[in-house]
Amino acid sequence: MRVYEILQTKGHMVHQIATTASLEDAVERLVQFNCGSLMVVDADLIVGIITERDILKAIDSQKQSLSCLSVRDFMTRKLVTGHPSDEVESVMGIMTSHRVRHLPIFDQGRLAGMISIGDVVKAQFDLLAVENHYLKVYIQG
Repeated sequence: MRVYEILQTKGHMVHQIATTASLEDAVERLVQFNCGSLMVVDADLIVGIITERDILKAIDSQKQSLSCLSVRDFMTRKLVTGHPSDEVESVMGIMTSHRVRHLPIFDQGRLAGMISIGDVVKAQFDLLAVENHYLKVYIQG
């Protein structure tokens, strides 16, 4: 199974936020869209990602209101990314080794979607369920 198959089911929508937004704005968007990360943009260019984990680290280190803290100061700048043609097993390894739960997917330099570790686990589970079904049918003959 490849990443593009997950994106076909999940869709290609990726929520974004500006570098100038506050962490309070980021939290509101995460809740509004029921997601765990937002791509960070500056003048329509992707410059990073802000995740739930980034926000928790900011809260712990700053001890001040989220409305006073900027996305720019707490986002992750070094993106770990994938490609639609990547094998899901490979993506699992990348996400595990880099300890990321959200993976932006780029195709020819353009953002093609975002997958989470939950999406990867669901895809693997669905694949195993189908294989299990066919094995049972084969054995029962």
